[in-house]
Amino acid sequence: MSWFLFVSTQKKKGGGGGKQKTTKKMPLFQKFGKENVTSASQTKSSEQRKVRQKILEQYPMLEDHIDDFMPPKATITAVKCQNHIQLITVKNEIFFFREREGPYFPTLKLLHMYPDLLPVMQVDIGGCKFVLGGANVMCPGLTSPGGKMDDLPERAPCQIRIEGKQHAVAVGLTTMSTEQIREVNKGTCITNLHYLGDGLWHMPTLE
Repeated sequence: MSWFLFVSTQKKKGGGGGKQKTTKKMPLFQKFGKENVTSASQTKSSEQRKVRQKILEQYPMLEDHIDDFMPPKATITAVKCQNHIQLITVKNEIFFFREREGPYFPTLKLLHMYPDLLPVMQVDIGGCKFVLGGANVMCPGLTSPGGKMDDLPERAPCQIRIEGKQHAVAVGLTTMSTEQIREVNKGTCITNLHYLGDGLWHMPTLE
């Protein structure tokens, strides 16, 4: 099943079989509130169409649902925040976020409405407190008996679930493919961007 059509075009410098350097990245909303908002502007009609089109390109399964929360005539507001974060809102409700010009990620609120919106990476129960504390996901948490993985490439948006739990507890971005995770089985493999209890979770609207 194709959840999204986002493919990274970035290439790592260098080649060969040397070790790849990764930059530790903290969750975007670990310390986040309305004070981090720098500006909010209503998008023009042409820009709104582009935003909708981009979202549907990434998440084709929303074709039959996007009008429920983002009607064609509704005003889409692009909210700029510190650290190059952008929020996409309709009637002050936050539905998507992205960093710089990267892919759009659904908020957990939207993901809970449409659980199949993102592919699933399931962490074993032992990793629960770490993910909910904002920690990135480590390979052993996915390859252990309680872990499960959809087949994903590197730099793919995903939802993070916990063994035995029905709904996602975080939204992340893979730093390894599923195949690499199984082969390497050590180190960080998913960047935790947005999780239950972070600043964005506690700020579902901008009112």
